[in-house]
Amino acid sequence: MWFTVIRNVICPPSTIVYRTLKSGRPRVRFAPSPTGYLHLGGLRTALYNYLFAKSREGTFILRIEDTDQTRKVDGSIEALVKDLEWAGIEYEEGPGKGGCGPYVQSERLDIYQEYITKLLKNGTAYRCFCTERRLNILRRDAVKSQRVPKYDNRCRNLTNEDIKKKLTAGTPCCIRFKLTSDVQAFEDMIYGGIAYDVSLNEGDPVLMKSDGFPTYHFANVVDDHLMGVTHVLRGVEWQISTTKHLLIYRAFGWMPPQFGHLPLIVNSDGTKLSKRQCDVRVEDYRRNGIFPLALVNYITLSGGGFDHIPGAGVRLKTMDELAQEFQIRKISSHPTRNNPDLLEECNRLEIKRQMKDEELSQELINKLQNLISQKYRGQNLNVSNDHIKGVLNWALSRMTRIEDLVSNKFGFLWILPASDQQELDKELLEKLLINLESLESFDQSTLKDHLKQFSQSHNVKFPQLMKMLRAALSGLNEGPGVAEMMQLLGKGQSLERIKAVVR
Repeated sequence: MWFTVIRNVICPPSTIVYRTLKSGRPRVRFAPSPTGYLHLGGLRTALYNYLFAKSREGTFILRIEDTDQTRKVDGSIEALVKDLEWAGIEYEEGPGKGGCGPYVQSERLDIYQEYITKLLKNGTAYRCFCTERRLNILRRDAVKSQRVPKYDNRCRNLTNEDIKKKLTAGTPCCIRFKLTSDVQAFEDMIYGGIAYDVSLNEGDPVLMKSDGFPTYHFANVVDDHLMGVTHVLRGVEWQISTTKHLLIYRAFGWMPPQFGHLPLIVNSDGTKLSKRQCDVRVEDYRRNGIFPLALVNYITLSGGGFDHIPGAGVRLKTMDELAQEFQIRKISSHPTRNNPDLLEECNRLEIKRQMKDEELSQELINKLQNLISQKYRGQNLNVSNDHIKGVLNWALSRMTRIEDLVSNKFGFLWILPASDQQELDKELLEKLLINLESLESFDQSTLKDHLKQFSQSHNVKFPQLMKMLRAALSGLNEGPGVAEMMQLLGKGQSLERIKAVVR
């Protein structure tokens, strides 16, 4: 039996065994911290891991890294899972699902204690009793002397007797890792060869804090190993830490996974994308009418990893198509620039795709019906399926979000005018009605020319006729031009609305 049982949890003992026995199928993970909402960069990381696993019939794992309890936000795990599900990203292993759990790091503290003991025993880690006050003095002195602020590794040299005395006295301590000065090189799947001597800029890092919680670096390595992670795709901000992680892998005698680092996402002008901006939260995209497949395609079109023919335009792809086409070597190593226009085009194409599907188009119609009813509660409305479907088809080349159709500008589409408008010249409108019935073409240009001719032949000022006709069609003071309004309503409904006020 190739599994090792650890606290009633079944886990592979090493990635070497895993790779041998699982025929090279990858295991990847998305490991966010529950510190708030899922932002665009996090969704990109989850998506690329998911597509990488799906493209190779591998396993996608969700792990919650909550070792920093001071930053944990209640409800954020549930919100994160909801955002992933909305985006169509499904995890095979994770909270609430079987596998090599627990998948929440705060539930794995006894596992970390077991493995930190291994490093203490083999001499690659040591107890540090330095106070926060001393560490602050070191940082301040380094800044004053224009040196890189880092720990001076003082407690490395404590004798066993010194350590016993401090432990007996109850002196708080953390556990640090002994960095070595050799350069740890690795082949980044996206950036190529990377070599970095972490000891030049850092002192020995903390692996286990005095409160018994591991740091990111330690828990990350232990969890990836025990969960059989074969490939790590994460943000480029973690690239500089990878050499440190490789040293920890070596201290355990474990084979590390392969690493690939995704470039930054920046604003269209190249400036840093801030998490405080309201346009980087997945929740905001969802609330503002962006469809999940549109957002997913937008991310992939911006970040690379897929074949794209220059000048061929945007083509929306399903999640299965994206997985089939995904090639990690084609991910761009350059920062990904936010392009709001591209996102809007993706959303328009998704509405168009849904309108071609009978079931999905009905869902769109139902959604728009609900939005209209909520916005214009108590009004006499036309929200029939046929009318809404016609409006949606018209809007495909003009709108990128169906919520736009509920704005005041388009209120005339849904609100039926009152039939008792006494101030209207009903005799004149009846003559216009007869004229309009004979029109074969009901496009905007034809209507505008015809209405101008009618105003001249009946000796009525054109603005006055337009005001009267707008009142008959909508009863509203705002909206698009009358000819455009009539084209959008269509010949049948335009005539019916005029008939309603003249008869």
